[in-house]
Amino acid sequence: MFDIAWSELALIGAVALIVIGPKDLPRVMRSLGQWTRRARAMAAEFQRNLDEMMREAELDEIRKEVEKVSPAEFKSNLEKLVDAKSIEEAVKIDEPVMTPAPTVAPTPVPEPTPEPTKKPRTTRKPKLEAEPEA
Repeated sequence: MFDIAWSELALIGAVALIVIGPKDLPRVMRSLGQWTRRARAMAAEFQRNLDEMMREAELDEIRKEVEKVSPAEFKSNLEKLVDAKSIEEAVKIDEPVMTPAPTVAPTPVPEPTPEPTKKPRTTRKPKLEAEPEA
């Protein structure tokens, strides 16, 4: 907006520190911030009002154009733009032409695959412990 560089801002801060003094500088900076906030709020409100006025003006123009068109004029303009005979011809349904249905060969059913045979489990005979003789 004002296109102030950091060096220029530092120079302004140094001059303000010397002129205003370190005691009053925070109070002055706070009031400067409040003024800036108020100015931005006023600018935003002004912009909103302008946008609203533009929107209302556009709506008024559209409303006037809609009021100009009466239902009778609308129907005659529509009939001029759209040829009714061409629409009837486009919508007309032709008689269905009988065509033979395509034949479909049956799909072969695959034979079931046999389940793999399981090896019988071999069981070990438990070792017999020698029975103690009584």
